[in-house]
Amino acid sequence: MIKIKICGIKTLKDAIAAIDAGANYLGFNFHPPSPRSIGLRECREITRTLDLDYPQIFLVGVFVNMPIKQIGDILHHGYLDYAQLHGDESPKDVNHFGNRSFKAFRGIPDEKTLKKFEIDSYPNRTPAFLLDASVKGVYGGSGVTADWDGAAELAKKYPLLLAGGLTPENVAEAVSRVKPWGVDVASGVESIVGQKDAGKMVAFVRAVRQTIDDGR
Repeated sequence: MIKIKICGIKTLKDAIAAIDAGANYLGFNFHPPSPRSIGLRECREITRTLDLDYPQIFLVGVFVNMPIKQIGDILHHGYLDYAQLHGDESPKDVNHFGNRSFKAFRGIPDEKTLKKFEIDSYPNRTPAFLLDASVKGVYGGSGVTADWDGAAELAKKYPLLLAGGLTPENVAEAVSRVKPWGVDVASGVESIVGQKDAGKMVAFVRAVRQTIDDGR
């Protein structure tokens, strides 16, 4: 079944609403310039409860060009399962955490880049990577749609997590065209920047599940 990640969670209320809607993964953004960023203390208050009450949900920290040691400390103290490296990290940085980390590519990576990041060397890592839209100077959350045609070709080979401009209105088409391992949404399920909309999250998950049920 396709995985659903709702990213940019900032409150326990939004986290629980996302889980109730049907999300499998929740993302916590540690990139301060983002309107969806969160501090370790605030994250811990949320994830400590989720770790106890919703152990089936995977919790992902989103990092942009942060020192590896600091990422490791946040993973350890923040009750997080995975590190999503969304900046300009090196292959060594990405593979430092083994199967607990994955790279986010902004734009379609070529085979040389995928080989450089040793994507094939981690068969148990899911997702293999996240694919986002390429927007100059923006590290995710831009609301711009990714290259679905390019993503579809990569999805034939790798369990990729598709991000970039997904909404309740277009995610069914994205899933049908790309056939990704999972989908990632942030701004597309917000009523106000940085604040999740419970109704939009329900509609997003419903659209994904209906697409799968219809066999599209």
